[in-house]
Amino acid sequence: MAFPSRTAEIEVNVVDKKNAGSLSGWLNGLIGVVIFSGSLPATRVAVQEIDPLFLTFIRASIAGMLALILVLSFREQCPKRSQIGSLVIVALGVVIGFPLLTAMALQSVTSAHSIVFLGLLPLATAIFGVIRGGERPQFAFWIFSIIGSLLVVGFAFSQNVSISQTGDLLMLAAIVVCGLGYAEGAKLSRELGGWQVICWALLISLPFMLLASFTTLPVTPGSISPECWFALGYVSVFSMLIGFIFWYKGLAVGGIAAVGQLQLLQPFFGLALAATLLHETVSVLMVIVTLGVIACVVGSRKFAR
Repeated sequence: MAFPSRTAEIEVNVVDKKNAGSLSGWLNGLIGVVIFSGSLPATRVAVQEIDPLFLTFIRASIAGMLALILVLSFREQCPKRSQIGSLVIVALGVVIGFPLLTAMALQSVTSAHSIVFLGLLPLATAIFGVIRGGERPQFAFWIFSIIGSLLVVGFAFSQNVSISQTGDLLMLAAIVVCGLGYAEGAKLSRELGGWQVICWALLISLPFMLLASFTTLPVTPGSISPECWFALGYVSVFSMLIGFIFWYKGLAVGGIAAVGQLQLLQPFFGLALAATLLHETVSVLMVIVTLGVIACVVGSRKFAR
């Protein structure tokens, strides 16, 4: 009777661990995407009565105070000096840049329109995953990612929207800085851990965010409706902190380029929320484009490594 060799057993165990890690990465990434899907609809509600600057600063301040509690509770050691630069990039990308740019954009475009731009995030994240994370997806991966991106951009032009329009330019800039923040945070998560990265990025920003929140405080905060305060609470606790705990863990474990493709699902979830909560019109073409970019997840996932 032939018995499996020790080498064969080790190879099977390695494959099983890789599969488990990949599944864990995708599961965590999916949870993060679902949480992030409510960000733009909630921001759209908030900017109706809250200035975009104050919204950006106060959401980071609230999340930063929660991050401080987490770090102190778990007695986390301070990041190494060599990690500070990466944390600053994460802070500039996802704590300040993306929230501020999207809040400004949502003053002139609907959340349903802006959500479709999120279809560009997987490509941006993958590009920065190569530049900053050292990943090397296969050629076919880029084909699927580019097709998904072209579907999104083509939809924007089909709506008689000029790319020079302020809201669209702000959304495109938000996608770039967010992709960089995602990739940089994922790379650093392999050393610090997912929740530690977003917490330290928030803490680095906290002194500036608190000061900025005070200087941009609304004259009559009591006039802001409960709906806007609820939206502020969502983007502060879930979009700014909890979502990143799952998202960075997913990217670090499953791969930046691979798990990053799950962002193609975000427009689908976001459009559903926009239609349900904000009663915004979601056209048939918008749904078709969204389904098209979702289909790219299937193809790109196979060739992500």
